[in-house]
Amino acid sequence: MLVVGKQGSVSWVLGLLLAGALAGCSSTAHLATYPSVYGQKPAAAAQLTDEEAVSMQSRLTALAAARQSGSISEAEYQRRLKELQLLAEQHGADTLKQIAN
Repeated sequence: MLVVGKQGSVSWVLGLLLAGALAGCSSTAHLATYPSVYGQKPAAAAQLTDEEAVSMQSRLTALAAARQSGSISEAEYQRRLKELQLLAEQHGADTLKQIAN
């Protein structure tokens, strides 16, 4: 019984020491040297605005409607589609170049 009591008191003392050591870790003095992860950070590249998104959506919808109604030829539809696909393919690389500069 004495052995268990001694082990319990040793554990209790070690627990206090550990708690004291961990309490020192909660200091805010070192926060000035680390980047803040709180708040809104600026984007690396310009983001698509709501107006631009609506405009792009309406352009794509109009293109699909024109194709479906037959008001533009299949060749014209394919030309415009290829133009948009090329923009999509190059946009990522162009954005990365802007970020790097």
